[in-house]
Amino acid sequence: MTATRPPEPSPGVVEVRRRLAELEPGTGATGGAGLDIPGGAPDAPRTVVAALLETGGMRAHGVPGHRAPGFAAFLDGTQSSRIVGFVNGIAIVHGTVAAVVRERRAQRMVTWAHAMEQRIYAPLRTLPATYQASLATLGMDIIDTSDDPAPGGGSPAHPFTLRDAAVNRVGRDRDRLEQQLARRWCRAEQRMLFVDGGIAGGGAGTRDPAADAGKDDVVVATAPWVAGVVKSHRTLYAEGDDLLRVFALQAGERSTVFRITSSKRAPVASWYLRLRDPAGQDPMWGLVRVEVADLADRPGSDVAERAAVVSRWILAEVSPLALPDARWDKMVYGVRDCEQFLRAVGSSG
Repeated sequence: MTATRPPEPSPGVVEVRRRLAELEPGTGATGGAGLDIPGGAPDAPRTVVAALLETGGMRAHGVPGHRAPGFAAFLDGTQSSRIVGFVNGIAIVHGTVAAVVRERRAQRMVTWAHAMEQRIYAPLRTLPATYQASLATLGMDIIDTSDDPAPGGGSPAHPFTLRDAAVNRVGRDRDRLEQQLARRWCRAEQRMLFVDGGIAGGGAGTRDPAADAGKDDVVVATAPWVAGVVKSHRTLYAEGDDLLRVFALQAGERSTVFRITSSKRAPVASWYLRLRDPAGQDPMWGLVRVEVADLADRPGSDVAERAAVVSRWILAEVSPLALPDARWDKMVYGVRDCEQFLRAVGSSG
């Protein structure tokens, strides 16, 4: 049997900067902070009225019963965007995206699957042909962002618009990688997977509406053994008194289950869950939104019982405290383990 040689790893940021400085003197960048905004470019804040899947209106529900871990694995991803050079004021971006599924096995966390990609992102049509040729010698995939709109619009010729378009493309590649791992889990397993983020339209979903058109992209959103936990609340699925009831949730309480629908994503069942005591904090403290497959119309489905079971599993993951972390109020142990793993394997870049 002939052994297959693994592909050569892509050069990291420091190496790319060094090689570009040699190939194109005067265009290099020596450092600088990362360009990424956690969670991607923020959407405008908004409120949406969603259809309720339980009777009795929007209200607080206790989560009784023993809180025992019920998740077999956790999925999270990361991204890093760094400028490696400037050409006529235009940033050349080195992007790294990675995702991992960490499985709980014999009370230890082990890697079930991991993927990482490194690419160069640049608006090639604006670059001199000689510089494009230099990029081609790096041995990396070069992503042309010439036609990519920047989040929020902006003048197409502005250097920040071109830079932000590249960073947004890196975020979309991260979403794609997370979605690929989530689909692999759903096709190979029927054990519960905790996804850090939404299960359709973000996190293991996608920020790219075009990607929602294929059948593969509803696999995760319709799998009964996947739960997504959303920590950001740019969109709130309640208004008026109902929103006040969500804000008033106490630690260990959930909201009434509602349905989220959109032309760009598969429908999901969702509810708010308070992980920690919000006393003295802002209304979003310790508040997450859970997404699961919308099974309300299936015979024998019990929406309330499903919400109670999944909520117990999530609350069981809150301890031990995921400290030290600036987001500890919404952090769970398994996701922090994923982040530590991704940080460790990506530290050499």
